[in-house]
Amino acid sequence: MTISETCRVAKEHAGAAAYSTEAQKNSMLTLAADALLARQNEILAANAEDLKRFTREDSLRDRLVLTEGRIAGIAEGLRQLTALPCPVGEVIEEHTTANGLDIARVRVPFGVVGIIYEARPNVTADAIGLCLKSGNAVVLRGSKDAYSSNAAIVRVMKEAIASGGFDPDFIQLLEDCTREGAREFMRQKAYLDVLIPRGSASLIQSTLENATVPVIETGTGNCHVYVEKSADLEMAKRILLNAKTQRISVCNACESLVVDEAFAKAHLADLLAPLLEKGVDIVGDERARSLVPAVKPAAEEDFYTEYLAMKISVKIVKDVEEAIAFINEHSTHHSECIVTEEKGAAEKFLREIDSACVYHNASTRFTDGFEFGFGAEMGISTQKLHARGPMGLRELTSYKFLIRGSGQVRE
Repeated sequence: MTISETCRVAKEHAGAAAYSTEAQKNSMLTLAADALLARQNEILAANAEDLKRFTREDSLRDRLVLTEGRIAGIAEGLRQLTALPCPVGEVIEEHTTANGLDIARVRVPFGVVGIIYEARPNVTADAIGLCLKSGNAVVLRGSKDAYSSNAAIVRVMKEAIASGGFDPDFIQLLEDCTREGAREFMRQKAYLDVLIPRGSASLIQSTLENATVPVIETGTGNCHVYVEKSADLEMAKRILLNAKTQRISVCNACESLVVDEAFAKAHLADLLAPLLEKGVDIVGDERARSLVPAVKPAAEEDFYTEYLAMKISVKIVKDVEEAIAFINEHSTHHSECIVTEEKGAAEKFLREIDSACVYHNASTRFTDGFEFGFGAEMGISTQKLHARGPMGLRELTSYKFLIRGSGQVRE
């Protein structure tokens, strides 16, 4: 089918998600989760085809890889969604006017959600699950690098849903993976109600520049860990090592370390030692280099860069105020952490850092829908409209007003 035809089919079948009961949605999710596990060999074989074609050895390869463990995690994410309340129909607020009109603001699905993403086959299942539970149809446009994996996941989930007697055609996957096709997809305003890009800065920017469909921006992650002068050294080492190296190819990984001068003079070498042992390439300003010779010179653009690699930048600051100013200027407003034992510094950081997720004494790696208890996520929104942070079920709804009267007319 053409791109327009595929989007039209999703819209025509949107009622299969929008008007299903919560029990029916949960049944579909359970069927899909069970099928992903039962047919994981089929999915892994498709993933092997993609990996064979993908010759680059970079951070995107890690995102492309599926394993039995990752498929189990995807299935568990779908099962978690069954335990969460469906937001559709929730009364946000209600009041009665002086003339007796009862006015209620009620959550409703967006309608048809378009997802454009890169080599991340886990997004395929996450997006289907979240859209289903929030009552939305979904049109998926993945990259050519992951097409076999995406197609296998969609096939398995749709066949599982159909086996339960449900209509699965509110789920659609685009066959066209070309750049021209992506731009055409971004302009399907007749059929798509919202478009969500997930991927590199270039993909997100291209979507913002080309789309006529309303876009929810999921941003890149130049995330910071700030070690304040009162920080516990061992805690700081654990948090930094986890935030940087637990998984380097994700948007919530730490890319920049900011350290108070007083702490750096006493502990910077110890703080950086675990990173150096792991093989992390460390670049920093002159003060960092004077304290730890292994630190290489940083260019100004390093402090703005999402590396998605075993590399980190280091900035030495005078105090919490300078740290906040530095982070707010250089971050992508995704996730930032302060490590400190001083409550006043922590509260100031939490209040004044302008990012979607701000942590005190915890790794930035927790910025994730699964970890937040959302079951999964559609992405991490770094904008301020319509949603911010991990996008779960409520973030995939809008609202409408329901007005009930008894014959009132306006005079």
